[in-house]
Amino acid sequence: MQLQETYLEMPVNGGRVLVIKSYDEKLAREAFESIGDDALESVAAALKLQDLFEEEDIPNVQSPEYRDFLWETLSDEAREDGHIKSFFIVLKEIAGNLPAALYVTPDWPSAQHFAQGLPQE
Repeated sequence: MQLQETYLEMPVNGGRVLVIKSYDEKLAREAFESIGDDALESVAAALKLQDLFEEEDIPNVQSPEYRDFLWETLSDEAREDGHIKSFFIVLKEIAGNLPAALYVTPDWPSAQHFAQGLPQE
């Protein structure tokens, strides 16, 4: 099994955006930890937290527990079969720099939507 494969590649301002599918949970977690607050909002919306949890069980967005809660939910939803998990990671590459993670999700449609919403060249 491949650890990752490219699902989408497109040019954006100053570089390119890639959407990769990865089975590497550590890579996905590192990417998740580096994404910004706006991306976290998009992840939460894609996960449809209100369909998975009671309102009172969802930590406040401003609380320190929120990011961990979101990761645990994302990780649970990434389960494909048994213990196998897959993640879609949106990366931006700019010439001369390391790729920067912008978004992580367990599903292709939200990764594609996020990537295609980024400013194009």
